[in-house]
Amino acid sequence: MAKLARLLRGFDFAMLTTIDEEGALVGHPMTVQEAEFDGDLWFIVGQDSSAVHHLARERTVGVTLSSNDSWVSLAGTAAVVDDHAKLEELWNSRVEAWFPDGPADPNVGLVKFSADSAEYWDTPGGKVASVLSFVKSKVTGEALEGENEKIEL
Repeated sequence: MAKLARLLRGFDFAMLTTIDEEGALVGHPMTVQEAEFDGDLWFIVGQDSSAVHHLARERTVGVTLSSNDSWVSLAGTAAVVDDHAKLEELWNSRVEAWFPDGPADPNVGLVKFSADSAEYWDTPGGKVASVLSFVKSKVTGEALEGENEKIEL
């Protein structure tokens, strides 16, 4: 869990995958709002967004995050939460590009994601080590080195 929390601190953006009215998976880019992972993630959304409409029908979702050298997949549930104090707490300049009227805008809402399980893949040493491991793999024919772990939350 500590490793997962450390990895999640390195991501600014995520894809929230919902299920639409026809049962199709739909990805929605989101900005990660909290740096500390306790099993929940928070996203600031437009109340009129397709993600909010999908969540009204089906709360089962997935969240994926990736960087140059690590990847995280979370499975769980999400719901729109009416908590203006939490919205104010999470508000930051990154979301103002999407919501220029600020947290008082009636179209601004919160989604709380609660993870049931997680899986991560990490290549130790960062980007340079990842490139070197890739080259080594190509030269030697050995599998790429990395760490993979599944976690039930």
